[in-house]
Order: sequence, then C-alpha cells, then structure tokens
Amino acid sequence: MTAFWYYHQISLLYFLGVLLLIALGNLWAWRRLSAYALPLAQPTPRVSVLVPVRDEVANVGPCVRSLLAQDYPDYELLVLDDQSGDGTVDVLLSLAQEDSRLRVLPGEPLPVGWLGKHWACHQLASTADGELLLFVDADTRHAPQAVTHAVAALQTEGADLISVFPRQEVGSWAERLVVPILQWSLSSFLPLGVAYRLRQPQLSAASGQFMLFRRAGYELVGGHAAVRQNSVDDVALTRAVGARGLRWRLLDGHPYVYCRMYHSFREVYDGLSKNLFALFGYSVPLYLFVWLWLLMVFWEPLVVLALGALGRSVTPQNVILGAWAMVLSLLLWGFTYWRFGFPLYLTFLYPVTVLFAVVTAMGSMVLTLLGRTTWKGRRLARPRLPQAPVEHR
Repeated sequence: MTAFWYYHQISLLYFLGVLLLIALGNLWAWRRLSAYALPLAQPTPRVSVLVPVRDEVANVGPCVRSLLAQDYPDYELLVLDDQSGDGTVDVLLSLAQEDSRLRVLPGEPLPVGWLGKHWACHQLASTADGELLLFVDADTRHAPQAVTHAVAALQTEGADLISVFPRQEVGSWAERLVVPILQWSLSSFLPLGVAYRLRQPQLSAASGQFMLFRRAGYELVGGHAAVRQNSVDDVALTRAVGARGLRWRLLDGHPYVYCRMYHSFREVYDGLSKNLFALFGYSVPLYLFVWLWLLMVFWEPLVVLALGALGRSVTPQNVILGAWAMVLSLLLWGFTYWRFGFPLYLTFLYPVTVLFAVVTAMGSMVLTLLGRTTWKGRRLARPRLPQAPVEHR
C-alpha cells in the first residue's frame, strides 16, 4: 500500500465520521413540529394559507380538504389556479361550493422574467390579509393540528420564517431509491445548530412545500418578487431572511405534514433535475467536484472490498479500511432512514441511491446548460453562469 492511498482511505473515514457527527447533532437541532407546546400565545395572529396550483387534479382535493380541516381558530384559505388544463379548476370550484372558507383565484398571465410558481405566490401574497403567510404545495397533506403547531413554533422560536420539511411518502422503487437523498444531504451536510448561531446566508435550508412567514419579514426581503427567476426560491428566500438578520428555523413535519412528491422515475428525475444544478449556483467546477467526490466516497470502499474478495492487488490493510468505510456508510444512511421514516432495508441499497443521484445530478447540469429544463409544461430559461473575476491591469 502506497502512503498516498493509505492517507486517501483515512481521509474517507474522517469525512464519513464528520458527516455522521453532523447527522447526530441534527437529531437535536432539526426538531419535529410536534415538539412545540400548546397553547398558543394570545391573541392568535390571522394566518393566510396560500396554495399555488397548476395541473394538480390528483393532489389538490386531498390537500385542500386537509387544510379546511385545520383546528386553528383564525385563518383563510386561498388557492390560485395557474392556468391549469387538467380539471384542477373543476375540483376547486366544487370544493368552494362545499365550504365558503375556500377562495379560488384565477391566475394572471405569466409576465416575462418570472417563474410560474413564484408569480402565483406573489399574487396570493398580494391578495392575502393575514399577519402570517403560509405557503404550501398542492402535493402536501396536513393533519388538523399542523397550522396550530407551526404558529406555536414561530412564536416559541421568535422566528420570522418557519419551514417544515414534510415526511416524505414513497411508493415506487424510483422514489425509495432517490427521494431519501434530499433528507440525507440536509441532515448530513448542514449542521443546523451552527447555522442558526452564525446566521450566514450560505448556511440556509428550507422546503418550499411548507413555509410560514411573518408578513413583515416576507415584505422586508422583497417576497417572491425578489427571487422571481430563481428556481430554488425556498433557499433563496431563506438566505434573504438570514441576510437581513432575521430568524429562520427548519422543522421535520412528522407527524403533521406529509407529502408524496413523485410517483415514477420520470417524475423523480424531472423534479430533481430542475433544481439540483441551481442549488450550487450553477458553478460547474464545484458541482462536478461534489458529485464525483460523493461517488468516490461511497463506491471506492465497495470496489476495494470486491477486489480483496477476488484476490486482486489490494493489501489486507486496504480491505480493513474499506470495510470500516462501508460500516460508517451503513450507519450514516441507516440513521437517515430511521430518522425520517424510510424503510430500513433501503440502508443496504445506499450505493444505488448514490449512483442514481449522481446520474440525476449530471442530467440536471446538462439540461440546464442546454436550456432544456422544463416544469409543469413550461421551459425554464437558461441561467447565466458565474463568471471568473477579470483582472484589470
């Protein structure tokens, strides 16, 4: 074994150990929505629950019914239809006839320079009259206590933004193998306790599926108008909140907020590919380094063990270090699956999850660079890539 390879394998072990420590720390810092005690401080602020929808005929009914069943004492429910063509409007109008608390708004045509969901959210916020603004996606489901606990969290934390990561439901094999990468990446790479203390915009995370703002904070950062062309608006808004010195918190929605985002590999691929490259600021070198590094971290030990089993040119020390790396990987992924309610047997399939994630990530970069990324029938504009600074003489 060369010294370089020995220290390289040791570096993998240290890296995996740090990720595991971050994940364990987030067990405390990434609190569950149910952790916030009731009753609410009085008087209770009025909440505007805002739902942008486009072609959500299969989801909008269950979502809206769950929101109409909330036990919160003072809220309004506004749903804006963003020019759906699949029967979404018919479902909404039928629900509005059953319950007068639901207001269905027709969306205005999409202006130049806006992304569709952002424009819909902007219109909803402009119409709402609540002191608190709760944006939720149409594919979410909410227990009757969800809004009450979210407001309790906002009050307890003294926060200007509470973002709730829904408990993800997975059905198809594509969902089981790929969707957990979202929770794993946040849990393993972002030490939330540190992020809350430092308040650095770069150390920000959120889920756009459930975001509860104080209206004053939302307007201070410019709302969705300020991120109108940013495909990761949830993260961009959270960074803007932090940049203004405001408080944000990320919570686990269990057991009050659930979501099934995708139903097939095609949906998983399309949904993740539109955002992954954007999350890295469209930096090609950084993006390639991160994903290729992750591929090496989780696949190299398996290759070493396979070579050792075949009697190829690896030393017993190589095999021991590779085995320890695999053990740490199993602990890290198993912890994520246990923490966020995924089937534990998926732990042993983590190499496949990593491989699928890398393939999806590369597809995200290629599609974005070619300007071929689409969502909900609309093509997303090709972004401007970051430019290296020019030295002036």
